[in-house]
Amino acid sequence: MSNKEASEGNKGSHQTQLYVQVPSTCLPIVYSPEYNITFMGLEKLHPFDAGKWGKVIHFLKEEQFITDEMIVPAREASEEDLLVVHTKRYLNRLKNDILEGSREWSLVVATITEIPPLIFLPNFLVQRKVLRPLRTQTGGTIMAGKLAMDRGWAINVGGGFHHCSSDKGGGFCAYADITLAIKFLFERVDGVSRATIIDLDAHQGNGHERDFLDDRRVYIMDVYNRYIYPGDGFAKRAIKRKVELDWGTEDTEYLQKVELHCEGALNEIRPDIIVYNAGTDVLDGDPLGGLAISPQGIVKRDEIVFRAARRRGIPILMVTSGGYQKKTARIIADSILNLHRQRLIGGEVLDGAGPSMVPVMMSKSVSSGSTLNVI
Repeated sequence: MSNKEASEGNKGSHQTQLYVQVPSTCLPIVYSPEYNITFMGLEKLHPFDAGKWGKVIHFLKEEQFITDEMIVPAREASEEDLLVVHTKRYLNRLKNDILEGSREWSLVVATITEIPPLIFLPNFLVQRKVLRPLRTQTGGTIMAGKLAMDRGWAINVGGGFHHCSSDKGGGFCAYADITLAIKFLFERVDGVSRATIIDLDAHQGNGHERDFLDDRRVYIMDVYNRYIYPGDGFAKRAIKRKVELDWGTEDTEYLQKVELHCEGALNEIRPDIIVYNAGTDVLDGDPLGGLAISPQGIVKRDEIVFRAARRRGIPILMVTSGGYQKKTARIIADSILNLHRQRLIGGEVLDGAGPSMVPVMMSKSVSSGSTLNVI
């Protein structure tokens, strides 16, 4: 363990409202109506469907898979929670961007969300209507991390802000929820000392990659379109299993690569938790993803990842991340329903769910080893 890792491990934990006891009658599915962003129609200026999370829940209720009483209500991450990863300077920049007289304008938030008109709105409105929903989704991911350890699996219907790092946001990602969930587990849950991120969003997950660049406890597998945003060469150094895809990659090639490298990643290092970033922007026709995966292909992809986790008895946390078409909400719901039909979620699917007690038979040189590049 590096000096950096050791110093982080000894850091005292603040009091948080995110690690709470959840009734056994609840499924480990985290959501709040506060996730959805509606702000005078400005949210429509970005291709992201800012209400897709509520639609997912609507479809799951329609199929009688879930009721309101079975959902774990997400809580907003506090500033103290966010400071586990984020710098004070970065959080202050989200609050106080440009001062003009007594008004605070929102340049940084407008840049991160890619909604230019936000720059002209007072920051207190942006905090309430844009950043609070994102903080609530971030709290949901942190909560789902603990739930995954307790129940063997958990899904945050939102989250997956994989372009945000400790000191910089971008690509509609203002808070580093994946990094936060893992750091919370390392600090607060006994027996959690290794994590694997499987990032299958169409875009490179440069935020968590920058955060864990020098942290040997975290293994990152990233499968993405090589030609699109963010193209962060520095962050790529953190990827242990890099699968770069071409424009228009279709189901057969995609699913073969996902299964091959998911199995390979989990065979190489056995983690105590898997964080699965299940972006649906790989869908054919997505305006930003540039891939050509069918709805059935996405459902099968999620099944492959969950099956690999269950076979090994490793707890898994899923977040929904990107997806820029109206039909992605239906696909996410269909995927969750399929995971239930396949008996991969629902009830206690893992025997003895919790931190893995299986020793990792791997030398330090391998566990921190070279990147596997895949074309």
